[in-house]
Amino acid sequence: MSPAALQADCAQCFGLCCVALPFAASNDFAADKEAGTPCTNLRADFRCGIHDRLRDKGFRGCTVFDCFGAGQQVSQVTFGGRDWRQHPDTARQMFAVFPVMRQLHELLAYVSEALDRPECRPVHAGLRTALADLERLTTSPADVLAELDTEAVRQEVNASLLRAGDLVRAAVPGKKKNHRGADLFGARLRGANLRGASLRGACLVAADLSGADLRSADLIGADLRDADLSGADLTGSVFLTQIQLNAARGDARTHLPEQLVRPAHWQE
Repeated sequence: MSPAALQADCAQCFGLCCVALPFAASNDFAADKEAGTPCTNLRADFRCGIHDRLRDKGFRGCTVFDCFGAGQQVSQVTFGGRDWRQHPDTARQMFAVFPVMRQLHELLAYVSEALDRPECRPVHAGLRTALADLERLTTSPADVLAELDTEAVRQEVNASLLRAGDLVRAAVPGKKKNHRGADLFGARLRGANLRGASLRGACLVAADLSGADLRSADLIGADLRDADLSGADLTGSVFLTQIQLNAARGDARTHLPEQLVRPAHWQE
């Protein structure tokens, strides 16, 4: 699957993230919405009516979300371009398939990243098998996707991803910190040496990581909501996603992996 296929193309999607997923009134969303109910801001052309003002209108959560290209895959491939408005009989199944496809595309993004890293060469064979299996699943019929055990798929792929992350970290000289799954909520890690650290699944909500060295750190599943990445160096970090960056805070001094972009809401 091409890198472009793993990036959201909203013009080819039927606004699925604005309909299929639920959200609750909070700091991230200005109102409640049930799964399968269109957001009140969704227009007839499947575009967001307040896209340029989402944060101002209280929909910060929308600016963080990324479907990894699952939206256009479901809209244009799984359902062959038939949208849920003109074909309401597809709606229920389409909305059930979307979150499943999103998980598959997220795994594809991780596997593709590991295959691009020379440090992970010892597990490339297994990763290529995982890639082929995941790509096959993304082209499955809607009824198969709706019943797919995504947790089982994730656990199977995660073994290779864990090994890949360890290989990247092993290439960093010296002793590396292991904070896998750690509760680091609000931790004061300003200027910390976390190069090659394992932060897999760590809670880093509101943590101060300003000026921290996070080069080659494994960040898969780390919760970076409101974490301060100002001036931090994330060069070469593994399995960092755009969603994690969008949820964090940073500035023009933050060094990012080349495949990711600086969020528009970060300080200049």
